[in-house]
Amino acid sequence: MTERVRTWRPEWPCPVGQILGQSRRGGGDPTYRIDGARHWRGLRTPDGPASLLVEARPADAVVEARAWGPGAAWALEQLPPLLGADDDPSGFEPRLPLLEEALRHHPHWRVGRTGLVLEALVPAIIEQKVTGQEAFAGFRRLVHRYGERAPGPGADAGLWIQPGPETLRAIPSWEWLRMHVGPARSRTVVRVAGVAGSLERLTAVPVDEADRRMRSLPGVGRWTSAEVRSRALGDADAVSFGDYHVAADVGWAVRGTPMDDDELEEFLEPWRPHRGRVVGLIALSGLRRPRRGPRMAPRSHLPAR
Repeated sequence: MTERVRTWRPEWPCPVGQILGQSRRGGGDPTYRIDGARHWRGLRTPDGPASLLVEARPADAVVEARAWGPGAAWALEQLPPLLGADDDPSGFEPRLPLLEEALRHHPHWRVGRTGLVLEALVPAIIEQKVTGQEAFAGFRRLVHRYGERAPGPGADAGLWIQPGPETLRAIPSWEWLRMHVGPARSRTVVRVAGVAGSLERLTAVPVDEADRRMRSLPGVGRWTSAEVRSRALGDADAVSFGDYHVAADVGWAVRGTPMDDDELEEFLEPWRPHRGRVVGLIALSGLRRPRRGPRMAPRSHLPAR
């Protein structure tokens, strides 16, 4: 299989792992693999499947990428925005010692833009209103059962590609249950797969309009839209309001006590249009609410026997 190569020289010291990692769905994400300093991504591009291998070469101030498959050329063309070249942090003011410190430690972090809406939307829907453990396991099952091996050397690296919209629409309801994805979420996945072409065109509209169009779909709300806009569209203002952890973690980092969503929204307002950047920097700082107590056990969506 033909290998395509691109060597890109970013205008800043690009932290490849930090930026690419925003698209990773848990440590066991089958569409993302890490091999030392090399990051593998399995992508379903508009031109077809692709394996993408990205590696920073700091000594030469370049990022080297290799790609295989029908979507290889598209994946390499999208490398700069994928690594945050379209993100503009100018005008962002830390305002707080906490953010000043986070920015000092992570001055080159950017918000990446994959340009792939359905790729971000399907796992976000699966993650709705469940524990992270359950969400990541459901996504892994979906990819392993209905996805495909990545082309070229990606397959040897254990890389997979998410199922396409036609496959998603054909999965029976009982198979979703076997993957521990409940009816409300599976119906939403099937519904968005039916309008996949329209969704991918959201990359060409302003983020506010993309938000409005996504949230017009039943089952896609404020949290899900933000999860997609931050990854697929590189929206540095997207905040996942309604998340189980975000408001509490930001509150604990800022004032030592959790916030609720209303308090978080009021707190972040002065940083618009960089509200998501604030949340991202706080997450990078490692300050979060202490986790106590046993982890919630995954639920079964199969009928009791």
